[in-house]
Amino acid sequence: MGDLDIRTAVADDVPAIVAMLADDPLGARRESPDDLAPYLAALERLSADPNQQLVVAVREGRIVGTLQLSVIPGLSRRGATRSIIEAVRIHTDERGSGLGTQLIEWAIDASRRAGCRLVQLTSDSTRTDAHRFYERLGFEASHVGFKLSL
Repeated sequence: MGDLDIRTAVADDVPAIVAMLADDPLGARRESPDDLAPYLAALERLSADPNQQLVVAVREGRIVGTLQLSVIPGLSRRGATRSIIEAVRIHTDERGSGLGTQLIEWAIDASRRAGCRLVQLTSDSTRTDAHRFYERLGFEASHVGFKLSL
């Protein structure tokens, strides 16, 4: 990965992660970079769960990307374990640089190492550029996702 380091996120990374989450039209409406307490609590929960990994991509000491990888054992597909990639964000300055491809390829490789037989992700229906990106990487838009806010 050349000058790129992908590592597990730590508490000191949270401000940069939240800034990336908030740096788009959807995230600007749902994220609160001014109050990091809920994000730090979430990182503690993630860090305590061996099936969850929040990672950051670091270049020259600067956080330039992030994603969460969840490994889920299952009964369907003959008891297959699957992974879910969530909250993929690339710093504005790095978009189009190939970093997103490197980060997703890392997640796919980590899923293989964890014994997963399927990698899944969702992308907001308005993110058409992201849809094209995932399809270029071999993902297939095979399902319709549903959410219920609680």
